[in-house]
Amino acid sequence: MYSTIRSVIVAALVVVAPATSFSQTNKFSISVNSLTTNFNYGKSNSMLQAYKKNFTGLQAGISYQAGVTDAFSIVPELYFAIKGGSLTQNNPLTIGKSTLRLYTLDMPVMARVHINKLYVNAGPYASYALGGRLKTDAFAGNAETSATMSFNNSTTGLSRWDMGLLAGAGYNFNLKKSVMTLDARYGYGLVNISTGTERFNRMLNISLVVSKKYLRSNEGKSK
Repeated sequence: MYSTIRSVIVAALVVVAPATSFSQTNKFSISVNSLTTNFNYGKSNSMLQAYKKNFTGLQAGISYQAGVTDAFSIVPELYFAIKGGSLTQNNPLTIGKSTLRLYTLDMPVMARVHINKLYVNAGPYASYALGGRLKTDAFAGNAETSATMSFNNSTTGLSRWDMGLLAGAGYNFNLKKSVMTLDARYGYGLVNISTGTERFNRMLNISLVVSKKYLRSNEGKSK
């Protein structure tokens, strides 16, 4: 994941063309897309790293790009996300193959630098877990289990709050009355969300976002 997002950012910085008349507008965006996530288990649980597997979830929400200058904007966002991580069979934690699924509200605020139709952005995020479920497949005569996660200080409990950093890049395609954006970003959780076993959220998101332009560009033309 690190190499993927690094390549996206480098590509955006390399393809810098001379300035054109492209100008930033305020825009409201809606997106629904898949989300690839997993957990980093920290140094104390390094033996789990060999068993971890990506989880493909869902993200849906809204964002608002507020243009500050032609080359800079602030973008607050709000998403509902289904994310988590899996461990393959024979792992030291659950033995059977298991998947921890979390249902969260994510609230990033991105600082965005525009280079013609390209942009790079980064910023912090806060996330609140609405709920979670741990599913463990049947193994060695044991039946499949599915348990609702508790959010408390017990050894199996989770923390509802997570915070971290997002960074990525995107490209805008101008349509007749809207903008379609290809956006790629990587998320790095800074908070251990688990009491008994270290878990830090990691995320890779590549999405297509459709935005409605309005207000005025710097050329004073209505959008």
